[in-house]
Amino acid sequence: MNEPIAVLLADDQDLLRASLATVIGADARIRVAGEVGDGDAAVEFVRSHRVDVVLMDIRMPGMDGIAATAEVLRLRPETRVLILTTFDLDENVFAAVRAGASGFLTKDMRPAELIDAICKVADGDAAVSPRATASLLRHVRHQVFPQGDPLEALTPRERDVFRLLARGASNAEIGARLYLTENTVKSHVRSVLAGLQLPDRIQVVIWAYENGLIRPGEAGDAPPGA
Repeated sequence: MNEPIAVLLADDQDLLRASLATVIGADARIRVAGEVGDGDAAVEFVRSHRVDVVLMDIRMPGMDGIAATAEVLRLRPETRVLILTTFDLDENVFAAVRAGASGFLTKDMRPAELIDAICKVADGDAAVSPRATASLLRHVRHQVFPQGDPLEALTPRERDVFRLLARGASNAEIGARLYLTENTVKSHVRSVLAGLQLPDRIQVVIWAYENGLIRPGEAGDAPPGA
């Protein structure tokens, strides 16, 4: 049996941490590895404990969630960070995603949304909807790097998967478009991430945009069978 997903709760509100811990504790797939009240403590916890996913508040005393996200991922690149925010798609969320966060959740989320997001990012996915991904791109500076082939590390099939990933397609949509099983899609997605040295799907979208491979309007517009 696989070990439960180890989650660190990083938020300066005791009541919110207690609520999150209660929700997580009710699902056998996930366990609370620890609770901290600021970014410095989050970094120190990750330094000395195995953590699969950090639920990270942005506004905390001392080191904020953006700086803490960058430092956590510097120490433990395999760890995933989910940002907790009061306001959907505010400027700080974009900064946290640029720092390497795998997605974000608003604090009024439903319990099922929290559990689903944790499981997704632990599995290498991103917890951001295609519409939100398109909004994110409007805050990303477009930098075209024309020299060489940015996809040279990918096979032809991985390039096909990349093009759909870069437009926000889910595994099911990619499978439908390319006539692949879900397990095969997951394998190709892992190969794309490894080949481009990117941590997760949302970073693929941002990377593709920064390298001039997609335009903002193309994100999230890849329906199956189109």
